[in-house]
Amino acid sequence: MRSIRVHHVGPLVQGTQLPLEERVALHLLRVLRLKAGAPIVVFDGAGTEHDATLVALRDGRLGLDIATARVALPRSPLAITLAQGVSRGERMDYAIQKATELGVHAISPLMCERSVVRLDAEQAARKVGHWNGVAIAAAEQSGRADVPVIVSPIRLEDHLAAALRCPTARLRLVLDPACHSGPSALPANLREVELLIGPEGGLSDTELDLARRAGYQSLRLGPRVLRTETAAAAAIAVLQAFHGDLG
Repeated sequence: MRSIRVHHVGPLVQGTQLPLEERVALHLLRVLRLKAGAPIVVFDGAGTEHDATLVALRDGRLGLDIATARVALPRSPLAITLAQGVSRGERMDYAIQKATELGVHAISPLMCERSVVRLDAEQAARKVGHWNGVAIAAAEQSGRADVPVIVSPIRLEDHLAAALRCPTARLRLVLDPACHSGPSALPANLREVELLIGPEGGLSDTELDLARRAGYQSLRLGPRVLRTETAAAAAIAVLQAFHGDLG
């Protein structure tokens, strides 16, 4: 039977009891219909996880009795940062969910010329909170003990300017259906990659030119034009299969 996994921000100490957030407790009780004594796996999002038992605490709340640490799934040897053009609602959620399941290390949402969504500072903060929730749920489901870092959205131009100022050994790739270079042309033994993907409608010609000037190498994924959320999942899967832990 698949383990029930719960994410907790903060240290996990064997032999202690951990109160659960009301939202999490209600999900375990009402949706999963668990009872006190049920086995749970709890993880901190940074790579550590423990066996635990669902217990009723003295104050009436539901909690976890933390037991021994488990050997958690290791991170992929290929550190992928997904630089994703912000898209609408479910499309962005899907991209983040699948990127998490496929093992990316970090996600950088970018406001692009063709981004339909426009965010002020308050809206951006709410979105990051929501996206973190999507990533946590995907980590719980997929068995990850770590959760990818999701930074606050910034303009693509600012992201590329920072890339110009900060040269790195990281290979920087931008999806471009008009180029002729596929995954088989990438260097062997990659260890760190940034993958830039546009929003709905893709990146404009100006943005593609800026990316190339900032050191991004164009990459094509076959003859078909993929939706933004499909492109993210497909490109990450290909990179993980060639250089990560999907081989």
